Amino acid sequence: MVADVLNKEDIFEIISQVSDPEIPALSVIEMGMIRDVIISGNDVEVIITPTYSGCPAMHQITEDVRKVLFEEGIDAKITTRLSPPWTTDWMSEETLEKLRLSGIAPPKSKSKDIDPDNLFSIIKVPSQVECPFCLSQNTKILSEYGSTACKSFHYCNDCLQAFDHFKCH
Repeated sequence: MVADVLNKEDIFEIISQVSDPEIPALSVIEMGMIRDVIISGNDVEVIITPTYSGCPAMHQITEDVRKVLFEEGIDAKITTRLSPPWTTDWMSEETLEKLRLSGIAPPKSKSKDIDPDNLFSIIKVPSQVECPFCLSQNTKILSEYGSTACKSFHYCNDCLQAFDHFKCH
């Protein structure tokens, strides 16, 4: 019924209310996790790709998407798709800036800069990351893992702030 009057853009707009549970400053749309909305008659299917296959927030994200759509009268099917894998390339420049403003250093290089002949370059975390608070390059890595597995933990030697860095992948 509702799918008859709403289009794909309307569905994306409704889903934009859902925040990433691990980064509340960003929506799942901004994170690039909502890959598609398929409307077929009265049926709505939402395709979600997690930021990595073991993302512990996927259940919460799925339920939050289902809830906002249900509140609009849409009983949607939610499908998780792992291929192609999510990449930081799916985040816009605006999203990267929102990450920085929320105190998380955004990925500096896009995955296209990854050396295909060196698979370790995919998981390598740069030792120096620009501080999201004072923009200093005088930083050091404290841990390959930050508050979540998709982030590393760093410290700024200039403003003395500790911060997460969203890993490029």
